[in-house]
Amino acid sequence: MPSYRGGRINEEVRKEVSDIIRNNIKDPRLTAMVSITNVSVTKDLRFAKVYVSIFGKNEEEQQNSFLALKNSSSFVRKEIGHRINLRYTPEIIFEMDNSIEHGLHIDALLEKIKEK
Repeated sequence: MPSYRGGRINEEVRKEVSDIIRNNIKDPRLTAMVSITNVSVTKDLRFAKVYVSIFGKNEEEQQNSFLALKNSSSFVRKEIGHRINLRYTPEIIFEMDNSIEHGLHIDALLEKIKEK
């Protein structure tokens, strides 16, 4: 498998999962803004790790939204199977991505250092 094929598949799955979450999931627990930061599909196309960043009012809202995403993973997999023509439809595994919050924390620390 050429090395660029994996990147194309990752990007296509990311776009489709983002569209499915935005337009097709009707779970009332999904109230926070969800952003797909990265997707990593294994070479055998069996699993896809979807890294999500959730922006909510508080920690409880973020946890409820993440739980709603995890519970809808089979629906997302079915939709991916209809939208993308792959040999196997990957099993969707949602993972939290806290890199944005971590970056904001580091930025705040650097600002503190600048003030001193």
